[in-house]
Amino acid sequence: MTLTTAQLAKYMDHTNLKADATEASIKQTCDEAKQFDTASVCVNSYWIPFVAEQLKDSDVNPIAVVGFPLGAMATASEVFEANQAIEDGAEEIDMVINVGELKSGNNDKVGKDILALAEAVHAKGKLLKVILETCLLNNEEIIRACKLSEQAGADFVKTSTGFSTAGAKLEDVKLMRETVGDRLGVKASGGIHSKDEALAMIDAGASRLGVSATVAILTGEATGTKSGY
Repeated sequence: MTLTTAQLAKYMDHTNLKADATEASIKQTCDEAKQFDTASVCVNSYWIPFVAEQLKDSDVNPIAVVGFPLGAMATASEVFEANQAIEDGAEEIDMVINVGELKSGNNDKVGKDILALAEAVHAKGKLLKVILETCLLNNEEIIRACKLSEQAGADFVKTSTGFSTAGAKLEDVKLMRETVGDRLGVKASGGIHSKDEALAMIDAGASRLGVSATVAILTGEATGTKSGY
């Protein structure tokens, strides 16, 4: 696939989810996102008020992660976090699936968890992405997670938090796209550090990319970053 720099930037959720992120580093992330006109800035929910203020004169959306990064949060707490983030300015919510319940075969609990978030987020006219953490799942579990996410009304399925054992893999992105067809978006996140890797994810079926190496990718500079996003 051939994309201009501007077109590629609009696939990108420019991400800063580090535990030691400072206000200065979050501001830098926002400044970079505005400079390259990315799709969004993705941060932990605490930072959403600050990010929303930084992005208010741009078309870059603030995104909050909830139940991050483990997904083992009480559903009511996730819903509260999502509602608070939206009130603070988030336009999209990226939740983490309950990986343990999925692997235990408790589809009903997984589906109800996603549904509660989908209903809360959609009631406010926003989008919901479901992070599957594909590195912890086999193919059957990835397919099942995609189907449960779709049935619960999610708008996207997403590969990874970027904080587990591995990030996005081409074969997982392809499998997710095959499972959801054109009905849901697919976000590849974690471990994307070059333009070639970004384009390969898009070719595999990704409609959004979660990256922290946005500037390096869009300017063609090499990056040795291997932690987190």
